[in-house]
Amino acid sequence: MQYKGFLIMSNRKMHQSKVNQSLILLWALCISAVISACTYNNQDYGVFLSYEGDLDSLAEFDTVVIDAQYFEAADIAEFRSEGHKVYSYINVGSLENFRDYYAEYQDLTLDVYENWEDEKWVDATSERWQSFILDELAPSLLAKNIDGFFVDNCDVYYMYPDDEMLDGIATIMKGLVATGKEVIMNGGDAFIEGYTENGGDYRDVITGINQESVFTRIDWNTGSFHGSFKEDREYFLEHLGKYSDMGVDIYLLEYTKNPFIAMMVKNYCDKHGYKYYISDSLELGI
Repeated sequence: MQYKGFLIMSNRKMHQSKVNQSLILLWALCISAVISACTYNNQDYGVFLSYEGDLDSLAEFDTVVIDAQYFEAADIAEFRSEGHKVYSYINVGSLENFRDYYAEYQDLTLDVYENWEDEKWVDATSERWQSFILDELAPSLLAKNIDGFFVDNCDVYYMYPDDEMLDGIATIMKGLVATGKEVIMNGGDAFIEGYTENGGDYRDVITGINQESVFTRIDWNTGSFHGSFKEDREYFLEHLGKYSDMGVDIYLLEYTKNPFIAMMVKNYCDKHGYKYYISDSLELGI
C-alpha cells in the first residue's frame, strides 16, 4: 500500500511538474508575442527599401539604406545635414519590372528570379547594361546626395558562374568604387571569392558586405521566418569573419519575429563589431 501511495504521490508530482512546465512555456510564448524582435535593433543601421515617406521618420537611425530613386535630393541632403548617412539601393544583377527603365533593357534579361516573380536576372556581361549602370543609373543616384551604394544581386555570378559574368560584375563594381563613395555589396559571396581567387583585390570592388539571413531563414512556401541551418550559419560567419579581419565593414540583415534569435544576432554583432538590422517583414518598410 505504501508503494502504491508512493506511485500516486510521484504521479501527482510529475503531473504538477508538467503543469509548471506548461505554464512556463505559455509564459515564454506570451513574452515572445509581446516583445518584438525589432526592439533588439540599435540605432546604427536600418534598411528600408520599400519606404518612400518622410525621412524624418527614420531619424533614430544613424545610417539608413533607402531606394533613393524615390526621394528628392534636397530631402536627402537635409537628412544628411542632421548627421545621418544615406546609402541607396542599386540593382546590378537583376531587373525589376516596376523600374522605369525595364522596357529598355528587357531584352537583356535571363531567367526569372526565384521567389521574386516581378524580377529577372540580367546579363551583366552586356556592355550596354554596364554603361547604363555606370553612366546613367549610378550618376542619377549620386545626384541625390547619397553617401554610397547598397549593391544588390552580384549573386548573378552564382547563378551564371563563368568568367564573362565575373568580369562583367567586376567592371560594374570597380566603376562604383571609383566614384569615391562607399560600396556595400549585399550578399555576393560567390562573386567576391571568385574575384579574389583570380587575383583581384577586394578593395577595388567593395568597401563593405551586407549579408542577409545569417542567423535566420525564410520559408518561401509559407512566408514564415525560422532560425538558420547550422551549416549555413557557420559558412556565412566564417566568410564574413574573413573579410572583417581584412578591414571590410560588415552588416547583417536578418528577418525574424523571434526575440531570442534577435538577441543572438545582437550579441554576436556587438561582440564582433558588426552593424545589423532586424526586420519582421520582407517588405523592409517601417
